[in-house]
Amino acid sequence: MQEYSVKVTLPDGQVMAVTASESDTLEAVADRFKDYYEDDIILGIVNGRLRELNKKIKSDCELSFVTTADRDGRRTYRRSVVLLLQRAIYDVYGSMTQLHVMHSLGEGYYCQLEKAVECADSQQEKYNEDTDQGSRENSEKSVTEHDIDRIVCSMYTFVEKDLTITKHSAKTQYAEQLFKEKGLHDKERLLHYRRSSRVNLYELDGVVDYFYGFMAPSTGMLKYFDIVPYESGFVLLFPGAHSRSVEPLVTSNKLFHTLDDSREWSKMLGIGTIGSLNDAIAAGRGQEIMLLQEALMEQKIGNLAAQIASDDKKKFVMIAGPSSSGKTSFANRLSIQLIAKGRKPHPLSLDDYYVDREFCPKHPDGSFDFECLESIDVKLFNEDMNRLLKGEAVDMPSFNFKTGKREYRGRKLTLGVDDILVIEGIHGLNDRLSQLIPPEHKFKIYISALTQLNIDEHNPLSTTDERLIRRIVRDARTRGTNAMETIAMWPSVRKGERENIFPFQEQADVMFNSALVYELAVLKVYAEPLLFGIERDCPEYLEAKRLLKLLDYFLPMPADGIPNNSLLREFVGGSCFNV
Repeated sequence: MQEYSVKVTLPDGQVMAVTASESDTLEAVADRFKDYYEDDIILGIVNGRLRELNKKIKSDCELSFVTTADRDGRRTYRRSVVLLLQRAIYDVYGSMTQLHVMHSLGEGYYCQLEKAVECADSQQEKYNEDTDQGSRENSEKSVTEHDIDRIVCSMYTFVEKDLTITKHSAKTQYAEQLFKEKGLHDKERLLHYRRSSRVNLYELDGVVDYFYGFMAPSTGMLKYFDIVPYESGFVLLFPGAHSRSVEPLVTSNKLFHTLDDSREWSKMLGIGTIGSLNDAIAAGRGQEIMLLQEALMEQKIGNLAAQIASDDKKKFVMIAGPSSSGKTSFANRLSIQLIAKGRKPHPLSLDDYYVDREFCPKHPDGSFDFECLESIDVKLFNEDMNRLLKGEAVDMPSFNFKTGKREYRGRKLTLGVDDILVIEGIHGLNDRLSQLIPPEHKFKIYISALTQLNIDEHNPLSTTDERLIRRIVRDARTRGTNAMETIAMWPSVRKGERENIFPFQEQADVMFNSALVYELAVLKVYAEPLLFGIERDCPEYLEAKRLLKLLDYFLPMPADGIPNNSLLREFVGGSCFNV
C-alpha cells in the first residue's frame, strides 16, 4: 500500500511530519492531532485548499485543520446541522412537510415548515402563481413546543448513531430534475443557471440535498444545537463564541419584523431567491425589478421622513449601522425627503468630533482604535448639541485626517424652528454618546443591508457577505484598497461592529433595510475581477474563492439603468451625492 509524507501544521505553528497510507482519510489523520486543539476539527486544508475530512490522502502534502471555532468551520457546522434538522423533520412529519430556512436571527436561523406542494408538471405554473415566487403564507405549518421536543429528540438520536454524511457528484441536470420531483423548486431554479455540468449532493440516511459549501463527515460531530419556538416558526440555535455551547436567542421583534417587512417587499417584486432573480433577468425584467425596488425604497424613506417631520421636538436624527450599509447615501436621501416635508436638515458626521490623534486610544498592538467611543470627544459633542438646542450659534468642528487634528473653518450653525441635524456615525445609537441630550429631541435609525434573498430553501444568503462584497467594490474604487486587503481587515471590522454597533441596535426608533434585491447581480460584474486577482498562496484566497462561488449563482446585470441617487451608487460609482 502506498504511503505518503504529510506535514501537519499545528495551532502553535509547529510542523510535524507523519506518514499516511493511501487508505487514510483526513479525518483519520485529524484523530491523531485532536488533542492539540481546543475545538473540534471539522475540515482540512490540503496544500492551501479546503477539503472535507472524508477525503483520502493521495500524495505527499502539507496539511492543517479547521475547527468549529474558525469562520469556515462554523459555516460547515451550521450547514450540516440544517441537513440533520431536515432528516429529523422527515422522521417526525414524513416527506410531505418541508423545511424553509428563512434568515439569520441572533446566533441561529429562523425557520418555518410548510406542507409540500404537488410537483407534477401540470402544477408548476400554479405553484409559481400561488407562491408569488417564494411566498408560502398559505401553507405554513405552525410548530408547537411538543413538535419541537420531538424534532430535537430525533436529531439527538441521529447524532448518537453517528451516521455518515455522504457526498455524491451528480450531473446538474439530474439534480435539477431530482429537486423538481421533491417539490424544492427554489433549488431546482438555482441549479438551472449553474454553468458547471456537475454538482455535489449530500445524503443523510436517505435525505438528499444541495448545499452552498462543505459539510461535516458525520452526525456524531453535530452535538451542539437547540431549537426554540419563535413567531410562526422556530429558531435553530448554534454555538457562538464558544464552539461547544449553544448561544441563547438574543434578538427582538423589531429586527425580526424589519426582516419580515423586507420579505413582503420581495413578494411584491416576485423575487425571493437567487433562482427567481435569475428568472427575471433572463426574461428581460432586470430593469423593471431595479426600478420597482428603487421606488419601494424611496417610498419607505419618504414615509420615514414624514414620521420624523411630524414631531417638532425632533432635532437630532442619529444614524448608525455596520460597515457598507449605505449610511451616507441614506442620510442624503433622507435629508432630501425632510426638505420636501418642510424641515431644514443639516448633515453632521461624528468623525468631526474625533479627539486629536495624539489622544486617541490604541489597540494592544499599538495601532489607533478609531472605532471605540473614547475616540470621540463626547463632552464637546454634548456641549455643542445643547447649545444648539438653546438657539445659540455654534462654531462646528471639522476633523483633518491628514494632520490628525480638529479644526474650525468658520462653519457656524444655529437651529431654527424647522432646522434638524442629520448625524451619521457608528456610535449614533449609544446613549453614552448623547447622554446630555434630552431623549425627546432624538430620533435614532439603525441601518443595515438585511438581504431579503435566499440562495434556496435551505441556504440563507449571508447579510455579512453582501456587505463585504459591497465594501470590496467600493474600497477598490475610492480608496485604492485591493480585495485581498479588504478581506484581511474584515474580521477587525466585524469585531468593531460587534462591540460598538450591534449591542445598541435595539435602542433605535426605526430599523431601515438598505439591501437591494438586485444588487449582487450588479456587484458581480465589479467584484469578480477583484477577487480573481487574489493569488492562490494568499491567506485570503480561500475566502475569495468562496465569494466567487456565491457570485457564480447570479446572472449579471448592467449598472447603466441604476438611478444616480441609489444606495448602490455609493459602491459602484456614479452617485449624485458626495459619497
